[in-house]
This record gives sequence, C-alpha cells and structure tokens, in this order.
Amino acid sequence: MDNPTTGRCLCGAVTFRVTGEFESFFLCHCGRCRKDSGSAHSANLFASAATLTWISGEANIREFRLSGSRHVKCFCTVCGSALPFSQAADGVLVVPAGSLDSTPGLRPTAHICFSSRASWDDDLGSVEKIDGLPG
Repeated sequence: MDNPTTGRCLCGAVTFRVTGEFESFFLCHCGRCRKDSGSAHSANLFASAATLTWISGEANIREFRLSGSRHVKCFCTVCGSALPFSQAADGVLVVPAGSLDSTPGLRPTAHICFSSRASWDDDLGSVEKIDGLPG
C-alpha cells in the first residue's frame, strides 16, 4: 500500500492515518465482538508493521479493555464510533473496517469464531436487499 489509509469517526471529531500494509481482515462472530459492534460480527483489519497517526481529536479517544480478556474497544467519546487501537501483547494494530474513508486494499480473509455466530445469522444472502431505507 503506497498511499496511507485514512479514516475517522462518525462525527468527524477524530481522524487518523494508517501507513503500511494490512495483513488480514477478519469478520469475528464471537459474543464479545457482537456486543461490541451491536451487530452480527465485528469487521477488523490487522497489521503488524503499520503505523497509526492520530490527525485530530486524540483527546476524544477512550479505550475499554474487558477485564480478564484480550478484548479491547477504542472509541470516540463524542459519537461512540469504533476507532483503531494497538494490541501491544500481540504486536498488532487493529483497525475497524467501518472507520475507514479509503479502501483498505483487501477483502475479508475469513469469518472467525463462526460457530459462535448469532442464531439469526444464517443464510443472510437470501434476505431481501433494498437500496436505501425501506418505504
């Protein structure tokens, strides 16, 4: 990736740049990631050699670490959007895919913790697709 990847929170208070390559892109279905994202799964990019630079709003960033686990969530205190964080124990940068403004350069690598998926998260390809809000 020659060009840095950029991103921000929903309200725009926090902006960032990631310089370097992403190595993997996982969709995690574990119960913690479902609670964390409020959805069927989290969607995170991982990089061991990339550099994260906060461009603006660093004072608006908070980090939550779930006691007794490796689970971390970094978020904007203004709008609650998920933000990147460094997982020092693993030497990896974790970037929520939805926080990016630019294309990450790879598609999801795998669904992980798939056996833990929500009971309603099955055969979603057959669900009606609507462009925009339902009328």
